[in-house]
Amino acid sequence: MSSEQPSLIGGHVQYVKGAAESVIGSVTGAQAWNSSAKADKTAGIDAMKQASANRDPQQSGFGKVEEMAGKMTGCEGMEKEGGQSKQS
Repeated sequence: MSSEQPSLIGGHVQYVKGAAESVIGSVTGAQAWNSSAKADKTAGIDAMKQASANRDPQQSGFGKVEEMAGKMTGCEGMEKEGGQSKQS
């Protein structure tokens, strides 16, 4: 059994990488960039889903920071989990 767990932040980073590759692919018309972008976005989404499935936001969330990062990046899941993990 591996001790390595999927990372929510790592998934976001991979998704953002894919989004950047998508822009490069659109500007240059290079199919390789577009293919890489699609693969990175999909892998990032999968990693975020796995990390969220095993996470209790009340125990391991980042609160307001996570909520604000979700708002800035347009990630509704991150925004929601950040809101749920706010400290009273």
